[in-house]
This record gives sequence, C-alpha cells and structure tokens, in this order.
Amino acid sequence: MKIDKEEIIGKLRQDILRWEGFRPRKPGESGSFGLGEIESAFPNGDFPTGAIHEFISCCPEETAATGGFIAGLVQKLLSGGGACLWISYTRRIYPPALKLFGIDPDRVIFVDVPVQKDVLWVTEEALKCEGVAAVICETKDLSFTDSQRLQLAVEKSHVTGFVLRKDVKKVNTTACVTRWQIRPVRSQLRTGMPGVGHPRWQVELLKVRNGKPGSWTIEWKKQSFQTVIAPQVSEPARRYA
Repeated sequence: MKIDKEEIIGKLRQDILRWEGFRPRKPGESGSFGLGEIESAFPNGDFPTGAIHEFISCCPEETAATGGFIAGLVQKLLSGGGACLWISYTRRIYPPALKLFGIDPDRVIFVDVPVQKDVLWVTEEALKCEGVAAVICETKDLSFTDSQRLQLAVEKSHVTGFVLRKDVKKVNTTACVTRWQIRPVRSQLRTGMPGVGHPRWQVELLKVRNGKPGSWTIEWKKQSFQTVIAPQVSEPARRYA
C-alpha cells in the first residue's frame, strides 16, 4: 500500500511539472538547451518550453542585453522548425544583428502594434498558433490576470513565450513560470583583436517554479551560452514571488 501511494504521488508530481512546461525527455533526446550551469536551476535540469518566461528591464542597456539573451534561446527553439513572432509597440531590435545568435532574420515576423494596450492581446492570439516556435512580447505592464491568460494560451498550444518588460519601476506578482533579469557585463577583448569581445551578461534567475533561483555570468561564444563564473544559488526573495 505504501509503495502504491508513493507511485501515485510521484506521478502527480510529474503531471504538475508537465503542466507547468517541464516536460519529460523523449528517448534519445538530450534535453539540453545549451544554457550550461543554468539548467541545473530547473526541475529535472530541463528548460521549460511551452511556458511563459518573464524578463524585467530597468533601463535601455538592460533591454538591449535581454534582447540578445532571448535571441540565443530562440535559436534553439527555431532549430525544430516554425517561425518566431516579435511583438512590440516600439521596435528597437536591429534584425541583421540576429545573425550573431544564429537566427536568420527571415525566420522572425516583426509585429509592430501602434497602441501599447493592444500588445498583450496580439501576443495572446499569437501564442494560440501551434505552428509558431516562439513569441516575444515587448511591453511595460503585465498584470497577474494578463500573465494568467498568456500562460493558459501556451498550455494548449505548447508555444514558448517571452515577455520583455521595459522600464520596470515596481515588480508585481505574475503567473509566469520564470522571472529573469539580464544585465550587460564588460566583455573580454580577444587577444590581438581591437574592438569588443563576445557578448557577456549577468544573468539572474529571480524566480522559477519548483527550481532554484541563482545568478551567473554568461558569455555568448561559438553559437552557444558559456558560463564564465560559477553560479551563486540563492533562495527566492519574497518580493519576486
């Protein structure tokens, strides 16, 4: 009887993780998202797909750094086919720059929404399209109700969504599976080469369901994420709950 109860509880836990975007690996599938040490922060070591990821940004420099980091994640998602929708009310991304992260600009559909309040509605409709590999949304405000609607949409379509919140003054509670903050870090110059080195970020995973938040210094090199400094895992802060 005890074994039966443990099996039932174990199955329920796996079901809950699957509903939240943490899907079990298929036979022969590595499951790696190329995030290196960061993947240890997720349940079962798997980056949650078919879920909503929230990125907060406090200044233009952080917004630019976050856009680059998200592009590195989208590269992995596009490898399985489909297209990416990039929805915003003030587009600042330079499409040719996406090639640095292994993305052909013609794989991305840019949707410019003139009215900011309509951005989330357009995003929700885009997330319902099962043929889309990823949806990126740039907005300022994201209420708990808004995030719930987005999360419900991806639970049916299994599309992965990224919400980049710009000029955030106060962090509120949302239903997103993760919350990140990406800051630019001075790159290391290549030996004998003038200019700048590989893109480098301070990556903070502020919240992750059933996982372990932490902070890492990450570099984009050879079309992949590489950890520069060992992670410093911390407990989630209440204000980011």
